[in-house]
Amino acid sequence: MKMNDNELSALADSVREQGLKQEASMTQLVYDSQTGEFRQITRGTQPLTGEIVTDMTENGFACSPVIYLSKQDVLEFASEGGEVADICLVNTCSVTEVADHKCRQAIHRLVRNNPGAFVVVTGCYAQLESESVSKIDGVDLVLGSDEKANLIQFLSDAWTSKESAAERDEDGKAESLHEFHSVKTKMIKSFAPSCSRGNRTRYFLKVQDGCDYYCTYCTIPYARGNSRNPTIASLVAQAEEAAREGGKEIVLTGVNIGDFGKTTGESFLDLCKALDKVEGIERYRISSMEPDLLSDELIEFCSQSRAFMPHFHVPLQSGSDEVLKLMHRRYDKALFAHKIDLIKQKMPDAFIGVDVMVGCRGETPECFEECYEFLDGVDVTQLHVFPYSERPGTAALRIPYVVDDAEKKVRSKRLLDLSEQKRINFYARYIGTEQEVLFEKATRGKAMHGFTANYIRVELPAKLANEEYDNQILRVRLGEFNRDKSALQVELL
Repeated sequence: MKMNDNELSALADSVREQGLKQEASMTQLVYDSQTGEFRQITRGTQPLTGEIVTDMTENGFACSPVIYLSKQDVLEFASEGGEVADICLVNTCSVTEVADHKCRQAIHRLVRNNPGAFVVVTGCYAQLESESVSKIDGVDLVLGSDEKANLIQFLSDAWTSKESAAERDEDGKAESLHEFHSVKTKMIKSFAPSCSRGNRTRYFLKVQDGCDYYCTYCTIPYARGNSRNPTIASLVAQAEEAAREGGKEIVLTGVNIGDFGKTTGESFLDLCKALDKVEGIERYRISSMEPDLLSDELIEFCSQSRAFMPHFHVPLQSGSDEVLKLMHRRYDKALFAHKIDLIKQKMPDAFIGVDVMVGCRGETPECFEECYEFLDGVDVTQLHVFPYSERPGTAALRIPYVVDDAEKKVRSKRLLDLSEQKRINFYARYIGTEQEVLFEKATRGKAMHGFTANYIRVELPAKLANEEYDNQILRVRLGEFNRDKSALQVELL
């Protein structure tokens, strides 16, 4: 799909309006306005996504005007030039106001680019705002969190209803149904099993859903219901099926996975012990675990297990005890620090990621400085930093102290810089060491990437890449950083 100068400019404006102006060095994907293709261009300092570049050269040849895009932009834009779909399914998020906005944009875009398609919307946003979502132009069916497990049946019934209406219409067309089905959150009881590979090597096994932690800033309990889980036996069976399909790594996912066992009388530790025995699965990773639910016994088990990797993600949210109390978190800095120290004691090579919320209500400058100093002093590897987003109906709105958006950006930048420093220092410790890496398939002619047991991203040069390495665990020697320091270059042993 080629674009003229005006169309290219409009796309750039749209990208910027969506707030996707992340550093383009994070992705080197560009849209070429002359060929209508996405390409990868190598250059030193790259512009921001959404910026049009007209004076570039690539390998000594002049390029037509290009626009730098984020990965999300590429996916969204590419969908506009393809076939018209019969059915469009939107699985929504509602963790932030920005997420709500992007969900609405995605719905509008799909309706616009797929005229006449049957549009289904589900997920958290659909649960929280089911009626209002159903009123969006072009939407046929909205399913809440409990109903999406029976999506096929709801879709079949609604599809038949719409076809019947079309037959009765003189023009053979039917208006959008605008149906919605959702029960109150307290009535959400079902658990929909899920074990998917997605587009990478790793499988993602959902072990738990819902949350009983009513943190003051969060709407997730209202969108996903109370904590619930399937049996250990059923999850082991899904892991065994993944192994038969050739899977080697599984990430355990959920809303609050440390709460596993409430509905079955089992425990997360028991689950890990059972999964560790599944033949064929070489690696497990725990997606995220609340500090108060990350038991010392679990840490001890992971340090000695066959397949659970030295890789943890522990949400902190704030390094200020005062702010943690305002958030209604169930731990303090001391408990968090104890868990980090214990992990490092048992697994010195462990990668530890941490969630940090910036600029929440009640986070005074003094509280933020306390948070920064705390994070600077603990031995964690990387920070997932995100600004606080006010959500309707949450208790946090009653906290009087408000941080403005400009200050949120300043604080986020400081923590992101700290995170990058910590990650690079962690990677550097392993230069020259031998490690085992699970490689992921790469585009022909491009470098391959993969991860070590302790989640160091590595890069195998394109000239050494081989599609046979996909989903294989190979021994390598870690070398120096790649160009943008996102990975360590490796040589095969």
